[in-house]
Amino acid sequence: MANPYDRKRAAVFLLAILTFAALSVTAEQPEIVVGAFSSAPPDSIPQGWRPWILKNVGRRTAYKLVRNDSQAIKAVARNSASGLKRDLRIDPREYPIIEWRWKIAGVIGNADISRKESNDSPARLYVAFDYDISQVGFFERLKYAAAKRIYSDSLPLRALAYTWANRTSKEQFVPMPYTSWFMQVVVENNTSPVNEWVTEERDVYQDYKAAFGEDPRDVTAVAIMTNTDNLHGEATAWYGDIIFRKNSNR
Repeated sequence: MANPYDRKRAAVFLLAILTFAALSVTAEQPEIVVGAFSSAPPDSIPQGWRPWILKNVGRRTAYKLVRNDSQAIKAVARNSASGLKRDLRIDPREYPIIEWRWKIAGVIGNADISRKESNDSPARLYVAFDYDISQVGFFERLKYAAAKRIYSDSLPLRALAYTWANRTSKEQFVPMPYTSWFMQVVVENNTSPVNEWVTEERDVYQDYKAAFGEDPRDVTAVAIMTNTDNLHGEATAWYGDIIFRKNSNR
């Protein structure tokens, strides 16, 4: 027959194990690194990232992991448009803050992101969100189906495009001229430094509410893009690490 003292010790030990396990399961990481470009193996595209191809554009932007003053993704666009994309799922209520670093060789002089014919940018960071297509009207569904055939099979119904613009003022929200499903948020422009790293921090939860007038669902993808297909010019940009984290002010 087991000693009562031994049974008590076993019960305490089991309770300690279960408590530790519960803490391990419920512990939440303070940040999620979605673009670990600085620590990726040299001369490769980091795991989980893949080309984001636009069907209506013949030439693709070139992306390569390079060692500059720090390791980053270098994008070179010559009359081209395409991106790099990572599919994921993040709750923006838990991780509302996105932080990243980027720099450009120069703005695109004649670019105007409000117009289709000049909607070029040396650097953009897209955040795509889940959206219930049943909330979209019949004609909007037809437009969405047509847009997927024209542009991309993975076209989201809601996205923020953090944009390095030309003359558009910072903090402006500018609808994408191709579709109202994307909202451009101007974070840098021709007054910003070139050939210098700039660190950005945005609250995607609040930006989404400001852009679309409702609370966002989960983040479903992040993408980077440098495009010059509309004005047929050239642009070079570098993209550093991309991180989602909790809001310490909440």
